[in-house]
Amino acid sequence: MSTSRRKKIQTQSSIKFTGIDLKTPATYAAGLMGVKVALEHTFKEMGAIRALKTLSHMNQPEGFDCPGCAWPDPEKRSKIGEYCENGAKALAEEATNLTVDNAFFSNFSVQEISSWSDYKIGKSGRLVSPMILKPDSNHYEETTWHEAFRIIADHLRALSSPDEAVFYTSGRSSNEAAFLYGLFARAFGTNNMPDCSNMCHESSGVGLSETLGIGKGSVKLEDFDKAEVIMVIGQNPGTNHPRMLSALAKCKKNGGKIITVNPLQEAGLIRFKNPQEVSGILLSGNELTDIFLQVKINQDVALLKLLEKKLAVLDKTKGDVFDHEFIEKYTEGYESLLAHLESHTNEELLDLCGVDEKHIDEAVALLSKKSKIIICWAMGLTQHKNGVENIKECVNLLLLKGSLGKPGAGTCPVRGHSNVQGDRSVGIMHYVSKELNAAIKKTFGFDPPAHEGLDVVKAIPAMHEGKAKVFIGLGGNFASAASDTEYTAQALHNCDLTVQISTKLNRSHLITGKTAIILPTLGRSDKDLKNGEQRHFTVENSMGIVHRSQGFLDPISDNLKSEPEIIAGIAAAYFREDHPVKWKLLGSNYELLREKLGEVISGFKDINSKSQASGYYLPNNVRDLDFSKLPNQKAQFTCTNLPEHDLKENEYLLMSIRSHDQFNTTIYGLNDRYRGVYNERRVLFMNEDDMIRENLKKMDIVNIMSNYNGVERKVLQFLVIPYAIPKGNLAAYFPETNPLIPIQEYAEKSNTPISKSIRVSIEYAGKF
Repeated sequence: MSTSRRKKIQTQSSIKFTGIDLKTPATYAAGLMGVKVALEHTFKEMGAIRALKTLSHMNQPEGFDCPGCAWPDPEKRSKIGEYCENGAKALAEEATNLTVDNAFFSNFSVQEISSWSDYKIGKSGRLVSPMILKPDSNHYEETTWHEAFRIIADHLRALSSPDEAVFYTSGRSSNEAAFLYGLFARAFGTNNMPDCSNMCHESSGVGLSETLGIGKGSVKLEDFDKAEVIMVIGQNPGTNHPRMLSALAKCKKNGGKIITVNPLQEAGLIRFKNPQEVSGILLSGNELTDIFLQVKINQDVALLKLLEKKLAVLDKTKGDVFDHEFIEKYTEGYESLLAHLESHTNEELLDLCGVDEKHIDEAVALLSKKSKIIICWAMGLTQHKNGVENIKECVNLLLLKGSLGKPGAGTCPVRGHSNVQGDRSVGIMHYVSKELNAAIKKTFGFDPPAHEGLDVVKAIPAMHEGKAKVFIGLGGNFASAASDTEYTAQALHNCDLTVQISTKLNRSHLITGKTAIILPTLGRSDKDLKNGEQRHFTVENSMGIVHRSQGFLDPISDNLKSEPEIIAGIAAAYFREDHPVKWKLLGSNYELLREKLGEVISGFKDINSKSQASGYYLPNNVRDLDFSKLPNQKAQFTCTNLPEHDLKENEYLLMSIRSHDQFNTTIYGLNDRYRGVYNERRVLFMNEDDMIRENLKKMDIVNIMSNYNGVERKVLQFLVIPYAIPKGNLAAYFPETNPLIPIQEYAEKSNTPISKSIRVSIEYAGKF
């Protein structure tokens, strides 16, 4: 097939409904049903005995880290099993017995596979050998590692500038692989290192760095035991971080309270049935949320300002609501914040946030008496135009209450993928750090580039315009994860070469450059053997603990390589050993690689010894109340702006969400059990009053459109589902709605796509 014809390959599956079944949304998470579903997934993909043996090693001190979310492991691990339902699904997806080999690609063309759903593509099996898609072909064919490395090196050498290459990183990578990958990109001569953080928690990193001096959270897992109040804002832990529910339940047992802020009332925050406790099996489990504040989409700043205004009034009359000693000693900007809050009326803020004032007053009464407060959040706060300011407003509340640097209090951005935070810690970033560059020069003897590179939303236009011609992805599913799907697809098509380092087949293997290469790698659960000896790698969890991970399963193919070996192979082929870095040695000797990592990155010294067993915490200035790197050596209050959406009469705000049967772009199944939607993903959750206004009935078919700067984008055929969501707000699944997000619409400062507040309209498209 010619290159021009390949550009017509679909970016999404053929549109067809899969047989929807609607039930009443669940009122609790986990329980025996969670166990049942977890075992069904693992037994089907892995076989019962293999599954049970492997599950017993997941998240254990001498085992492997879950390939799912980044929630930390408790010091004392459960002997029954230290994993959740969706962790088991992640393992099943990675450790399936099915394989994608040369015969598979001979039978199915790229064009045919492109017509499949993401679910079907993902269920094809593990990649087992290097594959190449040549410019004149519509079928991948097997190649050798040597030949694959040679072709990649030749393409890199043919570039007129190092900045014509893009090195993307997914959070699945280990610290060792990410460090070596970043080292190669810099040795090659570019800081074009977009990563999945750019699309999720970049707003957290920017907001926290500017106010507290570190782009990470400050709490430890044990702080959940001691917290008096935990606020969960813009997050659905029951689906995305289910093991967090155990920590919330422990907080409740110790007398703590939970305030939930979200446009949807999610089952996991209503009640939790711990299947490892009698109460979770025979009784009703643990009620979690004490106060539910059903905020309108992207009106969290308005809500938080209103809470702060009401607390300020109480502080004036009582004098002991805010921690004035903390504010005086550690912060800057308090008086400016109070004056700024007075510029807004209670009525204005109440109307914007849409929350019943009675519930707001309940939250104020609770917060006024407590100081051990944790605020947790996820992409419900970060993926907006004002994502950075959302985070800063959370910090404002914590600073007012003195809820930092003490047990049971602090910031908790809950990261998604299991080492996305570690990637950034070891140097995956598109901006320049003089300290990092100097350390690399001292250790490795070359000068890294001193100019800023491209993040995700800047890399895509560069590829689209022909300014970047080679794309290499270390894990992930870039084509599906990025915004503006059609534009992103065309950008990838315009590349001369796209390379995917992957465990499983996904849509990014089908939306390719003129030449495409797949390099199959070991999974998190696979044994990593060298000369008969098993190696381990390290990861960093959501709370800054670096610890080891060692696979358990025999690799499904003898032709797989580890990520460090693959990176070293590409680097060695490019430099032809003419470079001060001994790439092949570092790619094979993890002990040496970690030693060099410790020389370059602050906090990783002696990582070989310190990362054993439960690991160790990286330094965190907020825990020590050290704000010396900030202006006047103080934590910063911020006067944030209210978001502006300028909705027309017929427009709504749409937020993309995950179903319970998915993790990021990986679709485990077609059921969203907690929301009562079975065997279908093309659904639109809508307020019943809005349905009446639009003259829509349950299960009517609609198309969804966005219109930014005169450009209309459209996704077709979604079934309308009446749901308890604020008026004017809609919700639908990611990545099906990614085509609606313009590449030019992203958060200020962080450049995170606006996936949670897309301005849309809808049109009737027929009866189901």
